[in-house]
Order: sequence, then structure tokens, then C-alpha cells
Amino acid sequence: MQAPAPLSFVPAVGEHAFTAKQRELLTLAHELGRDRFAARAARWDAEASFPFENYADLREAGLLRLCVPEAHGGLGADYATYMMVAAEIGRFCGTTALTYNMHICSTMWTGVLADGIAMTETQRAEHAHRRELHFRRVVDQGAVYAQPFSEGSAAAAGRAPFGTTARKVEGGWRINGRKIFASLAGAADYYGVLCTEDKGDDKPDARDTLYLAVPATAEGFAVSGEWDPLGMRGTVSRNLTFNDVFVSDDEQLMPRGVYYKGAQTWPAMFFTLSPTYLGVANAIYDFTVRYLRGEWPGEPPVKRRMYPTKQIAVAQMRIQLEQMRSLFLRAVLEARPNPSKDERMRLYAAHYTVMEGVNDLARLAIRTCGGQSMMKHLPLERLYRDSRCGALMLPWTAELVLDRMGRETLYEAGEKDE
Repeated sequence: MQAPAPLSFVPAVGEHAFTAKQRELLTLAHELGRDRFAARAARWDAEASFPFENYADLREAGLLRLCVPEAHGGLGADYATYMMVAAEIGRFCGTTALTYNMHICSTMWTGVLADGIAMTETQRAEHAHRRELHFRRVVDQGAVYAQPFSEGSAAAAGRAPFGTTARKVEGGWRINGRKIFASLAGAADYYGVLCTEDKGDDKPDARDTLYLAVPATAEGFAVSGEWDPLGMRGTVSRNLTFNDVFVSDDEQLMPRGVYYKGAQTWPAMFFTLSPTYLGVANAIYDFTVRYLRGEWPGEPPVKRRMYPTKQIAVAQMRIQLEQMRSLFLRAVLEARPNPSKDERMRLYAAHYTVMEGVNDLARLAIRTCGGQSMMKHLPLERLYRDSRCGALMLPWTAELVLDRMGRETLYEAGEKDE
């Protein structure tokens, strides 16, 4: 058998024995990013505006249906393939990759991940019927889904029930509540809202979490608030309010009680923010090398590579990038339902390493490239600001990951101190 031709670039995740499908999709993502997304990234940042043009390109390329199963008209990408493609997109536009994650998770969670969650026969049949509706919207209509989590409480971290509630009524649900930091606010066609079932008592339970799709046109749904953050400005993560919003039973993205099971079964479902920031880390490194070699487009061809201090800094950056890539790729390739404790710890470690490491790489890059590199016509200043956002993102902020790792290392399930 003839070996496949090598890729013309090193992907953001590094070199690997990619499948034919992964090679094809990585090439597509790389070319889209290089030829279209990179040139637009500064505009989304300056305007804090959503990258609609990039989404038109993603739709045309078929990438909005990346994780929709082939049997439903999608590309059938698995978890690992999505993570690789997302990192490549993040290399050229962090905002696009981060919002793309919210959309893709709505199809991946209901698709390949849901297939690994224990369900009754009734639940499985119900889910198969309902997800067909959502997959068809993405495949046939090019619909975009958002996935609002945050409420300013411990709910998004999995430590409390969501304050947004849904009450069962005839034919569907009535939703009331509020979400903050809701990426794609005003840009999505549907919002995959996590909320707690209101059972009419005063004892809300995280096990009663519902995952419901709210159409952007639903009566009682509104987008509000200003959006002027430090970084990832094009995500347009404004506030959402739900005032007695009705959705039909078919808008359930998962059957009752299944989301909670999924969160316990598939911890890797919360690792999907990381590829964006691994992509940003690659962008930081790529810029630094080209800038020091005097090869950045539009800049004077001044070489700065001859100074030992800069050579050492680039070596340090490469070492850190290789560490990030290696740990990330291993965690991605071994992601599965019900991972072992060691695999779960490695997942946490990979997430923390990427989210903190990307900002450390940006710090080294700015110090090494010097003051001129901070000018806004160059991308490093924007990449630095974007890089600081990853460690703050729920459900796995850097602080929460450290807490989980320490607690789950020192305590086995069910153990407590006297």
C-alpha cells in the first residue's frame, strides 16, 4: 500500500498518523483559515462583531455539519477529528473557532457522545427521533446552534442546579431564566439551553437538568446587554432572557435526565474549548518565528534572529508548544465514555496546560519580539488578549481544574473525612 502524501503544513495539533478523513478535513480547515479567516480576524476584534462571513464559508464548505453522522447527511467526524479541525481553525481566528465549538457540540453531544450514554430503550428511541429534527436543520437549512451555559453561579461548573428553569406543560416546556456570556448571542438560529426542570417544589436538583433548543424567533426570548470585553470579542457573548418561552417536546436535545448522565459519563465533553486555544498558541509561535526572521507581510524585512536571547526564547516557546500539543493529542485520542481515573486526570492536566500555557507563550512572544510587535496592526496584541480568556471559561476554569485534580487525587469516590 502506498503511503499517503505528507501534508503541506504541520497541523496545530502537531504531526500524527492521521486518517484519510482527518487529512482531508485538516487541509480544508487550514486553507479556509489561511486564505479567508486570518485576514478578517482583526475586524471582528476591533468591532466586537460576529464573524458572519466566516460562518458563510463554513456553511459552504460543509463544516457546520462536521459532526452530524453520515447517515443523517453530515460528515460523520468523531470526537478526535473535531478537536483537530477546531485547533486548525483557531490558528487563524480564535473567535471563529470558539463560537464554532458551541455549534458543533450541539451536534456532537446529541450524536456520537449520546451514543455512549446509557439510556433506556424508550429514551433511545425518543432521542433518535428528536435528534433527526436538529440534524436536518443543520444539514438542510445550514442552521447554527449556540450553547449558553453561564448564569453567574456555580451551575455552569456542575456544582449547583441551573437557575434557568423549564416547567412541563401540554405539548412542551415553559422556560424562564437568564444566561450571561452567551456566545453567538443574536447570531444563532437556535440556543441549546441548559436548565433545571421545575417540578413544583423548592428542591431543584442538578440531576434534573434539561437540554432544550430555543428558536431565536421564540416569543419571550430576548438578547440584551453590551459586549466590550478584553479578548475573544467577536464571540458577541451577550445576555439571554427567557420570559415564559414555550418550546415543543421535540426541542429536547436530550431526553429527561440524560444530560446529567452524559456529564458523568463523558468528561471529555467539557474539553472542547481547549482546541481553540491550542490554535491560538500555534498562531503566537508562527508569528514570532516569521517576525524575527523579517518575513511578516507588510513589515520592513528586518531580521532579529541573530540575538542569542531571542533564539533562546524561541526555543523555550517551541518546547512549551510541543508539551501542549503532546498532552492535548494524547488526551483527545484516549477520550471515551467512563474513562479511567488516570485518563481523567490527564484530561484535566491537558486542559490546564493549554489554557494557561497559551498566555505564557504570548507573554514570551511579546517580550521577545519587542515593543513594535504590540502595535494593533499586527496580530500579536490581539492574540495576547485572546490568550488570557481561556483559563476563565466555564465549566473548567483553571482554578476549578486544579480543585478537581487535587480533590480527585486525594479522595476516591465516596470517601470523606471524619
